[in-house]
Amino acid sequence: MTEQRIDHMTYLPGMEVLDSNMLDEVTKYHDAFHDEDYTSQDVERALNKQHLEPRDFMALLSTAAAPYLEQMAQKAHIVTRRHFGSNISILTPIYFANYCDNYCIYCGFNSHNKIKRARLNDEELHRECQNIANAGIEEVLMLTGESPKMSDIQYIGNAVKIARQYFRVIGMEIYPVNSDDYKYLHECGADYVTVFQETYNSTKYETLHLAGNKRIFPYRFYSQERAILGGMRGVGFAALLGLDDYQKDAVATGMHAYLMQRKYPHAEISLSCPRLCPIINNDKINPKDVDERKLTQIICAYRLFLPYAGIVVSSRESARYRNAIMKIAATRVRDNLIQICATKISAGVDVGIGGRSGEEQGDEQFEITDSRSFDEMYAAIKHMGLQPVTSDYIYV
Repeated sequence: MTEQRIDHMTYLPGMEVLDSNMLDEVTKYHDAFHDEDYTSQDVERALNKQHLEPRDFMALLSTAAAPYLEQMAQKAHIVTRRHFGSNISILTPIYFANYCDNYCIYCGFNSHNKIKRARLNDEELHRECQNIANAGIEEVLMLTGESPKMSDIQYIGNAVKIARQYFRVIGMEIYPVNSDDYKYLHECGADYVTVFQETYNSTKYETLHLAGNKRIFPYRFYSQERAILGGMRGVGFAALLGLDDYQKDAVATGMHAYLMQRKYPHAEISLSCPRLCPIINNDKINPKDVDERKLTQIICAYRLFLPYAGIVVSSRESARYRNAIMKIAATRVRDNLIQICATKISAGVDVGIGGRSGEEQGDEQFEITDSRSFDEMYAAIKHMGLQPVTSDYIYV
């Protein structure tokens, strides 16, 4: 029996509706990008500017900018060091539940995928946090599958309170909630929220998210704004590159962050750059046409357009690539030694449930490529002449 697909643009009962036109603004930029509109002159003009306008950002994401990747990377390196010094923050994720009500066809946690489900209780979460803290990690990103039924807001808040006993900085990557729920989670000890829009093409989005609350495109889009209104210190943005036209999605991600920064200048903004990767029961999922050179171009464009934004590179990418992205050396891009300007990187990653405490209780969301421990990542950063940072915030 086929599930009836509800209108993905209509809010469900209980979903907070903000008085904001930001979705219309971001969609306008997404739809306006046409790769063939940009020339080498547009790219050179952008590279010669100190402060980029949206059209300059689009030029740097165009195919016309591909031959300029080395220049982009060199300038991105200078901009990163100017604003962030040599600091590279280290965090690790804590997956503490993988129940999910959504049917997202590319995700390992989706409700139709036959995987082992689990949810950590208090004792198990204490043990997981203690094992992570023992490694020296002070910043964590807490993640669940998207199931308000199996991982309600009180359960998540309690998990944050437990984690607060072990870590200085706690970010959240959970299902979108209303601003009063974000306020509650902030009071519990979280101060950062990351939400992947996945793709900013609402038509494509509808074909990928077939059931569950995640199907509602505008509610997900406004998650970061609700989080800021709920008192969170900062918010993170991302599209899952490879789901749709990667250039348009990169344009929209950057513009979403840009407009939020202008509207809420006190908020910390960061960008993640995940690519599609294989999941349990589907090892054929891949980022299609988004190769490492194109990913590097996107990261460079993000940095030059948003010089104060954090850039997170996850363990989806290889150790070789992540090493290169942290430091620009004086060689060529094609030698895989000159890349760019991450400011935050994960280490000691386990994307299963309870994996730091022995045998995993629940299956993982996706496959990782870089499995280095905290000590190995710390040493790699030091070896490159950079400064690993385990915490640079005080929770207020």
